[in-house]
Amino acid sequence: MIEVRLFATLREGRGKVQMLPAADFPDAGSIVAHLGIPAEEVAILLINGFHRKPGDAVKAGDVVALFPPVGGG
Repeated sequence: MIEVRLFATLREGRGKVQMLPAADFPDAGSIVAHLGIPAEEVAILLINGFHRKPGDAVKAGDVVALFPPVGGG
């Protein structure tokens, strides 16, 4: 399983954590698409705590964290 942690507005209608079968998702981008999140809404993508890109591979046991852009001043 892959643990997907969602933050801020990305949680809306999806919850904080999703557990997904690793065999169904070859890369982080396929997880984002499966969750119905437009790619431009993901500002930070971490795999096991390291900054990664949507095309980077994921495997069983990985933790993927997704953050939206943060505004403020």
